[in-house]
Amino acid sequence: MTLALSVPGELSARLPTEQRGPGRDRSDVRLLVSRGTEVSHHSFARLPRLLRAGDLLIVNTSATLAAAVDGITGHARVVVHFSTRGDDGRWAVELRQPDGRGTTRARAGVRGEEVWLPGGGRLVPEEPLSARGERLWWARVAGAEVPALLREHGRPIRYPYTERDQPLSVYQTVFALPSADGAGSAEMPSAARPFTARLVAELVSRGVQFAPVTLHTGVASAEAHEPPYPERFRVPEASARLINAARAAGRRVVAVGTTAVRAVESAAGADGVVRAREGWTGLVVTPERGVRVVDGLLTGLHEPEASHLLMLEAVAGRAAIGRGYEEAVRGRYLWHEFGDVHLLLP
Repeated sequence: MTLALSVPGELSARLPTEQRGPGRDRSDVRLLVSRGTEVSHHSFARLPRLLRAGDLLIVNTSATLAAAVDGITGHARVVVHFSTRGDDGRWAVELRQPDGRGTTRARAGVRGEEVWLPGGGRLVPEEPLSARGERLWWARVAGAEVPALLREHGRPIRYPYTERDQPLSVYQTVFALPSADGAGSAEMPSAARPFTARLVAELVSRGVQFAPVTLHTGVASAEAHEPPYPERFRVPEASARLINAARAAGRRVVAVGTTAVRAVESAAGADGVVRAREGWTGLVVTPERGVRVVDGLLTGLHEPEASHLLMLEAVAGRAAIGRGYEEAVRGRYLWHEFGDVHLLLP
């Protein structure tokens, strides 16, 4: 699905909302609500009043990594974006070119290169991650443990529409849990960013339930809008039981973010029953495949060419997405990870 609209550059959120003025916190973003083609406008802080007792929110607990590390190849500076750790100890990486503004741009020519990393580590790309292209490569790292390298020398991945570097804490959601093996997401599961501890407490007090899942997101395709690559996920037994009970009782199941949709739909059988599962998922949710579990979705605003729009269409239908995005542009909502959010309800 590609939307026939243009998003003006000034609608990119350049700073987190809590840095845009005094007295603001993460929940001070706007919330666009779509029920079919009916659209309404709210503040995110009103979410507890828009949901109802018994609704179940599926949230992603993956913590964001400081996944961007400077390196040298030959006489050239590069930035390595560490995406995903493979079962064989290699990492999927993207090599990017510094653009002189603190961010990066796409870079060609990875085959045969070696990258020297801070502290004396060496990264050797071995083969493309996929036959689809050579943006991401499986690479071995010698002389360094990648989790320690990221903690000591990494910084959050940042794109050119943002104003400046931010500390890693800005990219962690209230649901993030550190992984014992150092795994995490290369980029923040950003749909959950507006939640605060206070808002979660209010939701719980009103009878809204939470089912945690984990999906470690890889590096997005900022320029080419490629479909997502396989990612690690886990749906625990307790969450599977909560989801199945909600569906059996006719209560709404709302995913917080496309990552939560991908995780839970990967654990659902053709009968719609969710079973505890973990491993890799290559599932791409499309209108043709449809959704088996989720009734609604809370998500950020995506580029008109983004592959994620196929998932949104699968959840809510093409007409609802088209109408919602027209209203978002007209209402001057803000895009990207620090921007406003969109709630799709039945």
